[in-house]
Amino acid sequence: MSMLAHLLSRFVKNGRLTVLHHDGGRESFGSGTGGPDVTVKLHDAKVQRELFFNPELASAEAYMDGRLTIENGGKVLDLLTLFSVNRTGLGSHPVQQALRKVWRALKRRHQANKVGQAAANVSSHYDHPRAFYELWLDETMSYSCAYFERPDVSLRDAQVAKMRHIAAKLRLEPGMTVAEIGSGWGGLATYLAAVCDVHVTAINVSPDQLAASKDRVEKAGIADRVTFFEKDYRELTGRFDRVVSVGMMEHVGVSHFDDYFSTVKRLLNDGGYAMIHAIGRMSPPGTTAPFIRKYIFPGGYVPALSEVFASTERTGLWVDDCEVLRLHYYWTIKAWRENFEAVRDQVVAMQGERFARMWEFYLAAVELGFLHGSNMVYQLLLSDTRDAVPVQRDFITAAEAALKPRETRLPWSST
Repeated sequence: MSMLAHLLSRFVKNGRLTVLHHDGGRESFGSGTGGPDVTVKLHDAKVQRELFFNPELASAEAYMDGRLTIENGGKVLDLLTLFSVNRTGLGSHPVQQALRKVWRALKRRHQANKVGQAAANVSSHYDHPRAFYELWLDETMSYSCAYFERPDVSLRDAQVAKMRHIAAKLRLEPGMTVAEIGSGWGGLATYLAAVCDVHVTAINVSPDQLAASKDRVEKAGIADRVTFFEKDYRELTGRFDRVVSVGMMEHVGVSHFDDYFSTVKRLLNDGGYAMIHAIGRMSPPGTTAPFIRKYIFPGGYVPALSEVFASTERTGLWVDDCEVLRLHYYWTIKAWRENFEAVRDQVVAMQGERFARMWEFYLAAVELGFLHGSNMVYQLLLSDTRDAVPVQRDFITAAEAALKPRETRLPWSST
């Protein structure tokens, strides 16, 4: 039995994986029940060795390069679903256990996001042409977990509901000042300025996103209420009534959590508080998957809540509220993947076949991480004092109801 066959025989228990080798050989693994039936073809002998030693990274790279293809009309989602429903078996193999020990030992090095390096890491993912993201994101250009009141809500409505939910938690009054750490394409800043009549100071380290954001608020006629800066979060100064950060903490790195929360604390006015929205895991501390770390989010890390709360303890912040969103990101990424599939030919024309395959693999992998894995999204309300946030949560629902009629002010057609 080959090394790869030995690994797959221990790994694939649910569903079936049929492997067509480059020399004409054929092997099947799995029970045929409890998972998809997938056939892959390996186009050279080297792929077999690479898959044995690092299957998570090698399968992605081989798929990107066309050295591993999915046969019989199957999609990469089918292959990754098979991986997902058999994940426990992969982790129990001695070679994979040894790999994980190495990754854990290098965890802090992989996440050493100093000021300049943090900007370079963000640029590697977000500074693709804006037109690429416009192909498959909704018209709000939101690239973070939406908030689904029902699974069948449209992606646009779910993203607006996320902004409403955040704004309600912030309990904003006209004229307040808000610092936004990690502003994306400016969707949330636009919502807060247009709907809540507040002044937003937003920072980002992606020049392309900043340029698009500035254009958006100018077209919306709210440029006097939103100011964008190209800054690392550690470089932001001033004091604000509220601080908000969506989809940013995943890029900080566990060794910089204290810097991040200390910055949040330093930016708050007396009596102010912050709202943090980020991806986390319900499992113990771990590492970033090698494919995601190398190709998608270098320097990124999805923390365990124990790591997050340990840092808020060290920095002296009250965790006034914690909400865990479980399936919401699964529904979000499923919509993105389906949108991406619908425009795949346009992506290839714009970015090339290998890039399209990389993003197919990425979107399918993270979708399944929120369906079968330990990933979720959490929202924290943080303050320096115990009474900055109302002590009962019903204020959130009441504020959402008040905000919704005012959303006619939103200029999404200006994206």
